[in-house]
Amino acid sequence: MKKIGILITDPEDWTTKSLIEAASSNRINPIPINLADAEVTIGTNITYHAGKINLHDLDAIIVRDAGGGNGEGVIFRFDILRQLESCGIPVINSPASIQNAANKYHATYLLAEANIPVPPTKGVQDIENAMNALESFGDAIIKPLFGYKGMGISRIKNGQLILPDGNLDDTPAREFVSRMMNERKMLYIQKYIANPGRDIRAFVVGDEVIGAIYRKAEKGWLNNLSQGGNTEKCMLEKEQEELCIRACEKIGAEYAGVDLIEGKDGNMVLEVNATPSGAGIYRTWGINPAEKIIDHLMERL
Repeated sequence: MKKIGILITDPEDWTTKSLIEAASSNRINPIPINLADAEVTIGTNITYHAGKINLHDLDAIIVRDAGGGNGEGVIFRFDILRQLESCGIPVINSPASIQNAANKYHATYLLAEANIPVPPTKGVQDIENAMNALESFGDAIIKPLFGYKGMGISRIKNGQLILPDGNLDDTPAREFVSRMMNERKMLYIQKYIANPGRDIRAFVVGDEVIGAIYRKAEKGWLNNLSQGGNTEKCMLEKEQEELCIRACEKIGAEYAGVDLIEGKDGNMVLEVNATPSGAGIYRTWGINPAEKIIDHLMERL
């Protein structure tokens, strides 16, 4: 029986439990692992353990969550994944693809380099350039470089800070930008793309879009499900499917959640999530991405 490590941080996470169930149903031994428990011994031999689990004994690894943060612990965990991968253990998604996707600036660069349409974007490191970018865009989004679940996203339109629920914030734009610059040391700014009041999350596995949903904010402009957004079934056009598959390939992910926005100039890719939740697709369509991921992995083994 194949032994598949499933990297997790939250045992109650829907996608985590679904991956474990899908693996068990395919006569695979799923082994939940929290890489925060990992240790490496380097001497005559190099050994990798997480508790009593010898990571070298795994036949493959699925990364649901390698753990957050931006310190040395995260670097260490991704070093472990790269080293296990170099030893011949398939890791999906690969540590390189997860890092590509997680860094929003770099992901946008990779997509644009491949001629995949993305919103006009500025990366800046001082307040004046940030204010100039906001003025040139008119309506702009400021995102944390390594944010997730829609947290820390801000919108400034014509110098007015707009909260996710659509209400206005009286904080002066320069004061807000100054605070963000002091905290983050650089700002990732994108033009806000006027849209039908929704965005699209497509779930890609291999070279196939297995399902897509519309995400709509109950009120305001931030559509993320974790921020209270609602879902509806979405049937993608062929062009949209091809865009999602190309985006996934460029990031290097074998499965991903690809976020599209429908602007007046056509579809654009907002983000690629290389550790996506499958809950939204399942609850909307009854499609279980975990089963597709396990099938895809078994084709490689």
